[in-house]
Amino acid sequence: MDFSIVMLTLGVAFLLSVIMGPLAIPLLRRLKFGQQVRTDGPQGHLKKAGTPTMGGTIIMLALALAVLRFGEKNMETALLLVASLGYGFVGFLDDYIKILFKRSLGLTAKQKLLGQLIVSAIVCVMLVMSEHSTSLHIPYFDIDFNLGWLYFPFVVFLMLGTSNAVNFTDGLDGLLAGTSAIAFGAYAVIALNNTQPNIAIFSAAMVGAVLGFLVFNAHPAKVFMGDTGSLGIGGGLAAVAILTKAEILLAIIGGVFVVEVLSVIIQVTSFKTRGKRVFKMSPIHHHFELSGWSEWRVVISFWTAGLVLAGLGLYINEVL
Repeated sequence: MDFSIVMLTLGVAFLLSVIMGPLAIPLLRRLKFGQQVRTDGPQGHLKKAGTPTMGGTIIMLALALAVLRFGEKNMETALLLVASLGYGFVGFLDDYIKILFKRSLGLTAKQKLLGQLIVSAIVCVMLVMSEHSTSLHIPYFDIDFNLGWLYFPFVVFLMLGTSNAVNFTDGLDGLLAGTSAIAFGAYAVIALNNTQPNIAIFSAAMVGAVLGFLVFNAHPAKVFMGDTGSLGIGGGLAAVAILTKAEILLAIIGGVFVVEVLSVIIQVTSFKTRGKRVFKMSPIHHHFELSGWSEWRVVISFWTAGLVLAGLGLYINEVL
C-alpha cells in the first residue's frame, strides 16, 4: 500500500477539522450548546461552564468524509464507520439531552448501555457476514486461541469497555484528543504492517480529525468534544483493534484509558466497601489536578505515558 495515501488521508481529515472548527463553534454558541459542569468537580473547572460542547460532531464528520474519499467501499470500511458513528450517535443523544434539560447527566445509564449494545450487536453481525476470525492472538508468544461463538460476547465487552474508558478520559482540555491520536497512530502502523489499507486509512483519518480538533480543544479550550466525540472515538478504537486482530494489545496501547477506568472502579469499590476514597477524585487525572498539578502538566504527562505505552505495544507486536 502507498504510504502517501495514508498520510494524505490524515492531512485531509486534519484540514477538514480545522476548517469546520471556526464554522461550528460560533453556531454551537448561538444554539446555546454549552457545557454543564459538575459542581462536585475541581473548582477551577466551574469557569468552563458554557463553553460550547458537542464538538465531537466536527471529529465524526471530518473522519467520515476523509474515509469515504480515500477508503475502499467495502464491509471493512462500513464496519469501522458503523462502530465509530454509531457510538458517536449515542453520545450525541446524551449530549443533546444534557443541553436540553441543562444538567450534567444526559441519557440514563440503562439508556446509554442499550444504545451501545445495539451498535455492538450490529458490529457482531457484520463480523459474521465478513467471516472474521474468532481467534484471539496473543502477541509476543505468537499464540492463537479460538474462542468460537464466545468471541462475540468478548467483542461486545471490548467495545463497551473501550468506549466508556475513553469517555472517562475526556475530562481535561486536550487530554483525550492527544491520547486518542497516539493510540490510533499506533494502530495505523499495525494496519500498515498487516497490509490492511482500509484500517490504516481509517486510523489515519481519526488521527487527523482529532489533531485538527485539538487546535480548538487545547487549553484553554474553545470547544469540548462531548460524548459525541469520546464515545465515537472509543467505538472506532475498539473496532480497529478487532479488525487488526490486536485486541489484547489494546490494553497496552490504550493503557492510559485502562488506568482511567480502573481508577473509577477502585474509587467506587473502596468507597462502597470501606467508606474511604483512594484518590482525591476520580478519574485519576482529577486526582493529580487536586494534588496541585496544573491542567497542562497533567495533559502533557498523560500524552507522554500514552506515547510510551504505544511504543511498547508496537514493540510487543514486533512492529518496532
